[in-house]
Amino acid sequence: MSAPLYQLKAEFFKTLGHPARIRVLELLSEREHAVAEMLPEVGIEPAHLSQQLAVLRRANLVATRKEGSNVYYSLTSPQVAELLRVARGILSGVLAGQAELLADLRANEPEREPDTPPRHAPS
Repeated sequence: MSAPLYQLKAEFFKTLGHPARIRVLELLSEREHAVAEMLPEVGIEPAHLSQQLAVLRRANLVATRKEGSNVYYSLTSPQVAELLRVARGILSGVLAGQAELLADLRANEPEREPDTPPRHAPS
C-alpha cells in the first residue's frame, strides 16, 4: 500500500525546507545555471551546494546536463517556479497583515513623557 497523499506532500515540503534549496530553485526559475554560476548567488561552500543539489535531484525537482566540464541544472517542471511565485504571494499577504497590525499597535500606544521610562508592574 502506498503512502497517503498528505504524507507525500509533507515529504515534498520537507525537501523545500532549506534556504539554500529554495535559493537554487529561485535561480533555476529564471533559467538554466551551471554550478559555478550558482555558488556566489547561493552563498554556501561548493560541497554544501553539491549536497543540496543532490537532494533536489533525488526529489526530481531538477535535472542536469553536462557540457564539457560544466554541469548545468534546470527545473524539471515550470510548476516549481509557479509554486515559488504562489509562496511569495502568500508571504507578501502575511507580512502586509503583520505590518498593518504593528502600525495599529504603535498608533494605539499610550503617549509617554520624553524622559520617562516605561512603567513596569510591581514584582
